[in-house]
Amino acid sequence: MKISKPNRVTRTYTQQLVAEPSEVFPLLCPVREAEWIEGWDPEVVISRSGVAEQGCVFVTKDGAENAVWYITRHEPENGCIEMVKFVAGVTVCQLSIRLRAVASGSEADVTYTHTSLGPEGDAYVNSFTEAYYRQFMQDWETRLNNYLLHSHSS
Repeated sequence: MKISKPNRVTRTYTQQLVAEPSEVFPLLCPVREAEWIEGWDPEVVISRSGVAEQGCVFVTKDGAENAVWYITRHEPENGCIEMVKFVAGVTVCQLSIRLRAVASGSEADVTYTHTSLGPEGDAYVNSFTEAYYRQFMQDWETRLNNYLLHSHSS
């Protein structure tokens, strides 16, 4: 058995969203994300309900590899969703999103924790800088707000 100190990075960003948590939460779903993320197209979604739920599994492309996602927590009433993303030999990632109501709509605390599984993962963890993450989160925030303001019908 080999036990190693993890090469890990955690980043958190708080998004400002223009709708109530009850409108935002259903869009945090491997199926519904296709409505607001251009090019989002999971290869497989395994779900009893057809959308995000605890135990839902979905597969996406991550470079040349497949990424397997598993939703470990799905609590619409608490505005909380957590999932684990596994890319064999590269990284394991925990994604946690917590929504809360504010006067302007919602705030979403989005936390990614990437843990390396080898040299390719080490390179990825090292590239997951604060500046990169902030840009990634701002792009996500802009896309979601644009959808909520212009495309979404309540």
